[in-house]
Amino acid sequence: MDVDVDFGLDDTRLTAAWMLGSFLVVFLVTRVIVRMIRAGRGPFRNQAIGGVHIHHLVHGILLMLVAGAGEFLYRPEGAWQIVLAVAFGAGAALTLDEFALWLHLDDVYWSEQGRASVDVVLVVAAVGALLVLGVNPFGAAAEDNAPTVLGSAVITLAFAVTAGLKGKPIFAVLGLVVLPFAIVGAVRLAKPTSPWAKRRYRPGSSKDVRARARFPEGARTRWDAVVDAVGGVPR
Repeated sequence: MDVDVDFGLDDTRLTAAWMLGSFLVVFLVTRVIVRMIRAGRGPFRNQAIGGVHIHHLVHGILLMLVAGAGEFLYRPEGAWQIVLAVAFGAGAALTLDEFALWLHLDDVYWSEQGRASVDVVLVVAAVGALLVLGVNPFGAAAEDNAPTVLGSAVITLAFAVTAGLKGKPIFAVLGLVVLPFAIVGAVRLAKPTSPWAKRRYRPGSSKDVRARARFPEGARTRWDAVVDAVGGVPR
Protein backbone atom coordinates (compact mmCIF):
# COMPACT_ATOMS: atom_id res chain seq x y z
CA MET A 1 0.00 0.00 0.00
CA ASP A 2 1.34 3.42 -0.94
CA VAL A 3 1.78 6.12 1.66
CA ASP A 4 1.17 9.69 0.56
CA VAL A 5 2.99 12.48 2.35
CA ASP A 6 1.69 16.01 1.96
CA PHE A 7 3.99 18.77 3.15
CA GLY A 8 1.44 21.52 2.52
CA LEU A 9 -0.09 23.28 5.53
CA ASP A 10 -3.84 22.90 6.04
CA ASP A 11 -6.40 23.29 8.83
CA THR A 12 -6.55 19.55 9.51
CA ARG A 13 -2.82 19.24 10.11
CA LEU A 14 -2.80 22.45 12.16
CA THR A 15 -5.53 21.03 14.41
CA ALA A 16 -3.60 17.76 14.67
CA ALA A 17 -0.50 19.71 15.68
CA TRP A 18 -2.36 21.44 18.51
CA MET A 19 -3.80 18.11 19.63
CA LEU A 20 -0.38 16.43 19.57
CA GLY A 21 1.24 19.34 21.40
CA SER A 22 -1.39 19.23 24.12
CA PHE A 23 -1.03 15.44 24.36
CA LEU A 24 2.75 15.61 24.85
CA VAL A 25 2.75 18.53 27.29
CA VAL A 26 0.01 17.08 29.52
CA PHE A 27 1.61 13.63 29.51
CA LEU A 28 5.04 14.99 30.50
CA VAL A 29 3.57 17.25 33.21
CA THR A 30 1.51 14.34 34.54
CA ARG A 31 4.55 12.08 34.71
CA VAL A 32 6.55 14.75 36.56
CA ILE A 33 3.74 15.17 39.09
CA VAL A 34 3.21 11.44 39.72
CA ARG A 35 6.94 10.90 40.11
CA MET A 36 7.02 13.70 42.69
CA ILE A 37 4.10 12.06 44.49
CA ARG A 38 5.93 8.73 44.41
CA ALA A 39 9.03 10.36 45.91
CA GLY A 40 7.01 12.28 48.51
CA ARG A 41 8.22 15.63 47.21
CA GLY A 42 6.30 18.81 46.45
CA PRO A 43 2.74 19.81 47.26
CA PHE A 44 1.03 17.15 45.14
CA ARG A 45 -0.85 14.20 46.64
CA ASN A 46 -3.12 11.44 45.33
CA GLN A 47 -6.75 12.49 45.01
CA ALA A 48 -9.36 10.59 46.98
CA ILE A 49 -13.08 11.01 47.64
CA GLY A 50 -14.60 9.04 50.48
CA GLY A 51 -11.49 6.90 50.65
CA VAL A 52 -11.66 6.05 46.93
CA HIS A 53 -8.55 6.91 44.92
CA ILE A 54 -9.53 9.05 41.92
CA HIS A 55 -7.19 8.14 39.08
CA HIS A 56 -6.34 10.85 36.58
CA LEU A 57 -7.77 8.79 33.75
CA VAL A 58 -11.19 9.82 35.11
CA HIS A 59 -10.41 13.45 34.30
CA GLY A 60 -9.08 12.34 30.93
CA ILE A 61 -12.26 10.49 30.03
CA LEU A 62 -14.39 13.48 30.99
CA LEU A 63 -12.24 15.83 28.89
CA MET A 64 -12.48 13.56 25.84
CA LEU A 65 -16.25 13.22 26.26
CA VAL A 66 -16.71 16.99 26.43
CA ALA A 67 -14.37 17.62 23.49
CA GLY A 68 -15.95 14.88 21.39
CA ALA A 69 -19.48 16.05 22.10
CA GLY A 70 -18.50 19.64 21.31
CA GLU A 71 -16.98 18.65 17.99
CA PHE A 72 -19.87 16.45 16.86
CA LEU A 73 -22.66 18.77 18.01
CA TYR A 74 -21.30 22.19 17.05
CA ARG A 75 -18.62 21.54 14.39
CA PRO A 76 -16.73 24.69 15.42
CA GLU A 77 -14.09 26.38 13.31
CA GLY A 78 -11.15 28.61 14.08
CA ALA A 79 -10.21 29.15 17.72
CA TRP A 80 -12.94 26.93 19.17
CA GLN A 81 -11.80 24.01 17.03
CA ILE A 82 -8.31 24.44 18.46
CA VAL A 83 -9.73 24.60 21.99
CA LEU A 84 -11.51 21.27 21.49
CA ALA A 85 -8.39 19.74 19.92
CA VAL A 86 -6.29 20.82 22.91
CA ALA A 87 -8.92 19.46 25.33
CA PHE A 88 -9.09 16.14 23.51
CA GLY A 89 -5.29 15.82 23.39
CA ALA A 90 -5.06 16.55 27.11
CA GLY A 91 -7.79 14.02 27.89
CA ALA A 92 -6.11 11.37 25.75
CA ALA A 93 -2.81 11.93 27.57
CA LEU A 94 -4.41 11.55 31.00
CA THR A 95 -6.30 8.44 29.90
CA LEU A 96 -3.48 6.66 28.07
CA ASP A 97 -1.04 7.42 30.89
CA GLU A 98 -3.06 4.84 32.82
CA PHE A 99 -3.61 2.50 29.87
CA ALA A 100 -2.18 -0.42 31.87
CA LEU A 101 -4.80 0.12 34.57
CA TRP A 102 -7.78 -0.27 32.24
CA LEU A 103 -5.99 -3.10 30.44
CA HIS A 104 -5.36 -5.16 33.59
CA LEU A 105 -8.23 -3.73 35.69
CA ASP A 106 -5.69 -3.29 38.47
CA ASP A 107 -3.50 -0.46 39.77
CA VAL A 108 -0.23 -1.56 38.14
CA TYR A 109 1.04 1.97 37.46
CA TRP A 110 4.53 1.46 38.93
CA SER A 111 4.85 -2.25 38.21
CA GLU A 112 6.40 -3.94 35.20
CA GLN A 113 2.94 -4.25 33.63
CA GLY A 114 2.50 -0.52 34.02
CA ARG A 115 5.22 0.06 31.43
CA ALA A 116 2.58 -0.67 28.80
CA SER A 117 1.15 2.80 29.45
CA VAL A 118 4.39 4.52 28.47
CA ASP A 119 4.79 2.20 25.47
CA VAL A 120 1.36 3.18 24.19
CA VAL A 121 1.85 6.90 24.81
CA LEU A 122 5.17 6.98 22.97
CA VAL A 123 3.77 5.03 20.03
CA VAL A 124 0.65 7.21 19.83
CA ALA A 125 2.87 10.29 19.92
CA ALA A 126 4.91 8.88 17.02
CA VAL A 127 1.75 8.19 15.03
CA GLY A 128 0.48 11.69 15.80
CA ALA A 129 3.75 13.18 14.55
CA LEU A 130 3.41 11.25 11.28
CA LEU A 131 -0.13 12.54 10.83
CA VAL A 132 1.01 16.12 11.49
CA LEU A 133 3.68 15.65 8.84
CA GLY A 134 0.95 14.73 6.39
CA VAL A 135 1.31 10.95 6.18
CA ASN A 136 -1.89 9.54 4.66
CA PRO A 137 -1.84 5.72 4.47
CA PHE A 138 -5.04 5.58 2.39
CA GLY A 139 -4.36 8.55 0.14
CA ALA A 140 -3.79 6.59 -3.04
CA ALA A 141 -6.64 4.19 -2.38
CA ALA A 142 -9.10 7.02 -1.75
CA GLU A 143 -8.71 8.10 -5.36
CA ASP A 144 -10.03 4.76 -6.61
CA ASN A 145 -13.18 3.32 -5.01
CA ALA A 146 -14.67 2.08 -1.78
CA PRO A 147 -13.74 -1.62 -2.28
CA THR A 148 -10.09 -0.65 -2.71
CA VAL A 149 -10.16 1.49 0.41
CA LEU A 150 -11.88 -1.27 2.40
CA GLY A 151 -9.49 -3.94 1.16
CA SER A 152 -6.49 -1.80 1.99
CA ALA A 153 -7.83 -1.13 5.49
CA VAL A 154 -8.55 -4.84 6.10
CA ILE A 155 -5.04 -5.85 5.04
CA THR A 156 -3.46 -3.18 7.21
CA LEU A 157 -5.59 -4.14 10.21
CA ALA A 158 -4.81 -7.85 9.77
CA PHE A 159 -1.05 -7.26 9.84
CA ALA A 160 -1.38 -4.82 12.76
CA VAL A 161 -3.47 -7.22 14.85
CA THR A 162 -1.01 -10.06 14.14
CA ALA A 163 1.90 -7.86 15.22
CA GLY A 164 0.03 -7.00 18.41
CA LEU A 165 -0.72 -10.64 19.17
CA LYS A 166 2.98 -11.40 18.70
CA GLY A 167 3.82 -8.93 21.45
CA LYS A 168 4.90 -6.07 19.16
CA PRO A 169 2.57 -3.19 20.12
CA ILE A 170 4.95 -0.59 18.70
CA PHE A 171 4.95 -2.20 15.27
CA ALA A 172 1.19 -2.75 15.48
CA VAL A 173 0.28 0.87 16.17
CA LEU A 174 2.84 2.40 13.81
CA GLY A 175 1.73 -0.11 11.19
CA LEU A 176 -1.76 1.37 11.19
CA VAL A 177 -0.19 4.46 9.61
CA VAL A 178 2.82 2.98 7.79
CA LEU A 179 2.03 -0.58 6.66
CA PRO A 180 5.65 -1.90 6.49
CA PHE A 181 5.91 -1.60 10.29
CA ALA A 182 2.91 -3.91 10.70
CA ILE A 183 4.28 -6.38 8.15
CA VAL A 184 7.66 -6.57 9.91
CA GLY A 185 5.98 -7.07 13.30
CA ALA A 186 3.65 -9.73 11.88
CA VAL A 187 6.27 -11.88 10.14
CA ARG A 188 8.97 -11.80 12.81
CA LEU A 189 9.23 -14.24 15.70
CA ALA A 190 6.69 -13.69 18.49
CA LYS A 191 7.74 -12.87 22.03
CA PRO A 192 7.41 -15.98 24.25
CA THR A 193 5.02 -14.17 26.62
CA SER A 194 2.70 -13.03 23.82
CA PRO A 195 -0.76 -14.55 23.13
CA TRP A 196 0.50 -15.75 19.73
CA ALA A 197 3.41 -17.70 21.22
CA LYS A 198 1.32 -19.18 24.03
CA ARG A 199 -1.21 -20.57 21.55
CA ARG A 200 1.01 -21.49 18.59
CA TYR A 201 4.49 -22.24 19.96
CA ARG A 202 4.42 -25.67 21.59
CA PRO A 203 6.72 -25.81 24.65
CA GLY A 204 10.08 -27.18 23.57
CA SER A 205 9.41 -26.67 19.85
CA SER A 206 12.00 -25.01 17.65
CA LYS A 207 10.03 -21.74 17.55
CA ASP A 208 9.57 -21.75 21.31
CA VAL A 209 13.30 -22.29 21.85
CA ARG A 210 14.18 -19.59 19.31
CA ALA A 211 11.71 -17.14 20.84
CA ARG A 212 13.11 -17.63 24.34
CA ALA A 213 16.65 -17.24 23.04
CA ARG A 214 15.68 -14.11 21.10
CA PHE A 215 13.75 -12.59 24.02
CA PRO A 216 15.35 -13.92 27.24
CA GLU A 217 13.48 -13.24 30.47
CA GLY A 218 14.68 -10.07 32.17
CA ALA A 219 16.57 -8.81 29.12
CA ARG A 220 16.69 -5.03 28.72
CA THR A 221 16.57 -3.15 25.43
CA ARG A 222 17.18 0.44 24.36
CA TRP A 223 13.43 0.93 24.24
CA ASP A 224 13.25 -0.15 27.91
CA ALA A 225 15.80 2.56 28.75
CA VAL A 226 13.66 5.17 26.97
CA VAL A 227 10.54 4.00 28.82
CA ASP A 228 12.38 4.13 32.16
CA ALA A 229 13.62 7.66 31.45
CA VAL A 230 10.13 8.87 30.59
CA GLY A 231 7.94 6.93 32.98
CA GLY A 232 10.24 5.94 35.83
CA VAL A 233 11.77 2.62 36.82
CA PRO A 234 9.21 -0.04 37.87
CA ARG A 235 9.33 -1.14 41.48
